[in-house]
Amino acid sequence: MKLTFLVVTLTTIVIFNCVQMPTAAKAIANENNQVVSSKDNVHVEAIKKAIKSYEDAFNSRDTKRLASHWSNEGVYTSQLTGDEIVGRDALEAEFSLLFAEAKESKLELTTKSIELVSPNVAVEHGQATVLKPNQAPVKSGYSVVYVKREGKWLIDRVSDDEDWSAAPTHYQQLKPLEWMIGDWVDQDGNGNTIKTNCKWTRNQNFIIRAFSATQAERLEITGMQFVGWDAHKNQIRSWVFDSDGGVAEGIWKLKGKNWIVNTTATLPDGKRASSTTILRPLDENSFGWQKTNRVVDGEILPNIDEVIIVRTSRE
Repeated sequence: MKLTFLVVTLTTIVIFNCVQMPTAAKAIANENNQVVSSKDNVHVEAIKKAIKSYEDAFNSRDTKRLASHWSNEGVYTSQLTGDEIVGRDALEAEFSLLFAEAKESKLELTTKSIELVSPNVAVEHGQATVLKPNQAPVKSGYSVVYVKREGKWLIDRVSDDEDWSAAPTHYQQLKPLEWMIGDWVDQDGNGNTIKTNCKWTRNQNFIIRAFSATQAERLEITGMQFVGWDAHKNQIRSWVFDSDGGVAEGIWKLKGKNWIVNTTATLPDGKRASSTTILRPLDENSFGWQKTNRVVDGEILPNIDEVIIVRTSRE
C-alpha cells in the first residue's frame, strides 16, 4: 500500500515538477547527518522541527495546525474526489474528511535526507509509517518540496518516493502462516484429544498457539507457543512453554508446501530433547502433523506417524 506524508491510508501520489534540481544542489543532511556549513545546518534544523510539528499535529488530529504547515500555493490531490486541493482552508476541510476515514491511526516520520535547492527551496526524502490498532505497520517512502515563506519552511508538494525500499514487516514475514489462525482439534478415537487455538497478537507481530491435551475428558497438559520473526537471524522462530515446566525452541522453514520445524527442548526433569515436526496443509480446514527425528537424552525414539488436524472454527 502506498502512503504519502499527509494521511493514514488514503493518501495520493502528488507529482511535483515545478522545481528543477540543479547539479549544484547542496546536500545539507544525509543518512549520516553530515552538514556542509553552520548556516545550512540552521535550515536543516528548522525543517526537522517542522517535520516533528507536522507529525504531532497529525497524531493529535489538529487539522488547523496541519494545514498551517502548507504554503498558500501548496497543492494536494484528493484521494476522495481526485480534485486538486489548494489553500489552507480547503486543506483543513480535506484533512477532516481523511481523519474520518482513518480513525485511531498514528503517523511516524523518519527523515532520510534533506537537500537545499536554493536559499528558499528544499527537498526532504523520508519514510512514513502508519500505525493502526491491531494491524501491522505500513511503511512507504516520500519526497516533500519545502518553500521558505516569511522565515518559515512550508510544504509545497508531496510525492511517493519509489527509491525507498522498506524492509518487510514482521506480519508480512509471518503471513504465510496465517492459515493456522483459528481453532483446531485432533482426536484419536481412544479418548485422547488435543485442542489448539491460534491467533494474532496486537499489531500482528506474533502468532500465539494455546493448546490443551485431555485423556478420557481429564486435562493432562496445557501450554503456549509463540511464533515470531527473528529480524537478526532472518528466520521464523517459536518458543513453547507447557504446564509441566517444559520449554522448547523451534526454527521454521518452508519446504515446498510443507512447514518444517526443527525443535530443541528442555524437559521438566532437565533432560534435553530434539525433534522435527512436519506440518502439511491439505486444504483450508485440515493439515497433516508428523514428528520425526525424535531424540530424548541421547536415546532415539520412534517417529510419530502423520495425523490429520481439522479446523473447528475461524477467528
